[in-house]
Amino acid sequence: MVIDVAERDFQTEVVERSRTVPVVVDFWAEWCGPCRQLGPVLEREAGAREGEVVLAKLDTDANPGIAQAFGIQGIPAVKAFRDGEVVAEFVGAQPPAAVAEFFDALVPSEADRLATADDEASLRHALELDPRQPEAAYKLAVLLHGKGEDDEALALVENLGGHFGAEGLAARIRLEREDGGPDLASAFAALDAGEHERAMDLLLEALPAADAGRDDVRRVVVGVLDDLGVDDPVARTYRRRLASALY
Repeated sequence: MVIDVAERDFQTEVVERSRTVPVVVDFWAEWCGPCRQLGPVLEREAGAREGEVVLAKLDTDANPGIAQAFGIQGIPAVKAFRDGEVVAEFVGAQPPAAVAEFFDALVPSEADRLATADDEASLRHALELDPRQPEAAYKLAVLLHGKGEDDEALALVENLGGHFGAEGLAARIRLEREDGGPDLASAFAALDAGEHERAMDLLLEALPAADAGRDDVRRVVVGVLDDLGVDDPVARTYRRRLASALY
């Protein structure tokens, strides 16, 4: 999609729209030769990603206030907006390959799209395309753990640092394998049954006596809370309870 924008609708058509789809703004002017070279390239790349990105064209001569607000000192200038913020930009005419890379970074890759699926074949294909795709690795590990294929599941998630769900699943597998560790079978059974409150109660009760497994119990709890999401009322309640139990 290609649209023309002006100062009167910039907030709506660019800033607010970017909360649902990336918006690339082409700051240009009629007299600018490089702008006329770059414009068709931008339009072609936006058209190739129809539905995934919007190209907004803004004439800086007709809209000096917006140009000044975004510090435009030379044109063509291109800025990409996502979630109301500028996330990428460049100045001057660029080679077509560089423009394509700029757009590629704004839209989901094929691996990212496949990672939204829930079937094993799609998730494995996502990892073939991008072995570092974290969501695909985590979701595949969850499926494998459910089938008892824990070695592969653990290999997928144990190095996904910063992904709380993955860290929680890795911790759960370690706890399930640990001899003499805390008895968490009832907690994990409740978790698998979707009984999150009962599972959280049992995990938090086990936390003080978990000894060497204490940090892994905490990781399991944090992973479940992350899966539930920040707005989930159960997550809000047990996030506070976890903090109290730890500190």
